[in-house]
Amino acid sequence: MLKLRKVSMSVCAAALLVPALASQAQATAAANRPQSGPARPLTATEILNVDYESGTLDSGIPGLTTTHATAPDAEAVVQPGHQSSYADQHKVTLDDPGYFSDGAPRSESATDQLSNGVFHIGDTQRYEVSVLLQDWQPYQSGDSTSGDIVFQGKYSGGQPPAFYLMTKRNAVAFRSPQMNQQTTVVADFRPYINQWMNFRVDARWTTDQTGYFTVSVELPGQAGYQQVVSYTNVATWQPSSPANFGYLKWGLYRPSESLANGDVATRIVQHDDIRIFRLS
Repeated sequence: MLKLRKVSMSVCAAALLVPALASQAQATAAANRPQSGPARPLTATEILNVDYESGTLDSGIPGLTTTHATAPDAEAVVQPGHQSSYADQHKVTLDDPGYFSDGAPRSESATDQLSNGVFHIGDTQRYEVSVLLQDWQPYQSGDSTSGDIVFQGKYSGGQPPAFYLMTKRNAVAFRSPQMNQQTTVVADFRPYINQWMNFRVDARWTTDQTGYFTVSVELPGQAGYQQVVSYTNVATWQPSSPANFGYLKWGLYRPSESLANGDVATRIVQHDDIRIFRLS
C-alpha cells in the first residue's frame, strides 16, 4: 500500500484555492470582454435571392408581396441595378393618398408569403440588401429629425419590427425597438447618394439570452463587408404579442412624417439583391 507524506491542511487548502481563484478570474475576464458575434465561422447557404433580373415587380418569384400603395409610380423596376440590369424602386410623397398604405405613408415589398422568406424561433440566418438613396435631400439644421425606414425584419400580425435600417438626419442607423437599442452604421451617407450601399444582418432568433444581431456594411470603394456592431447574448425574438413567424420588408416607410412637420415631400429609394442565407 502506497504511503503518502503528511502535509499541513493549510498548504493543501492553499494549493486547491489558487487554481479556483485563477479559474474565477479567467471567467470574469471573459464575461467582461467585448463581444463580437459568433465564436466560430458559419457556413452560409442561400435560400432566397430577390434580384429583379426578371424585370418584374415580383422578381419572377410567385408570392412575393409588392406595394399596396395605389400610385402608379409607388413601385417600379428600374435600370440599372446593383451590378446588374434591374433594381426595385419605391417612392413616397407625403400627404398624397396614392402613397398611403397599411395605415401610413409607405411603399414596400415583403417576403411574408414565401416559405423560404420567413424566420422562426431557433433560426440562424443572414439577410443582405443593397440600397441606393436616389437624389436624396440631405438633412440641414432646422429640418425635421424623423427617420425613413428602408429595410425591416418584421413579425407577423402587423407588429413593430424586430429590427430595421433607417436614414436619420444624414446617417443610417440600425435599431431594434424591443431591445431599445440603436446604433449608427453609416455615419454620413451624403458621399454615397445615388450609389449602392450594401448591408448585412446576421441574426439568431431566440427568446432567451442566447441570440444575437450582427450588422456589417460595405460602402462604395470598400472591398468586402466591415462589421460595425454586434449585440450578443440577447433575446432577439420579442414580439409585442404572439407571432407565428417573421419576414423581411424593404422599400420606404415614413412613419410620423408630414408636410406640416417640415419633412421632405418626396423620397425615392432603390433596392436590389435581397438575399436570405441559412447559417450553420
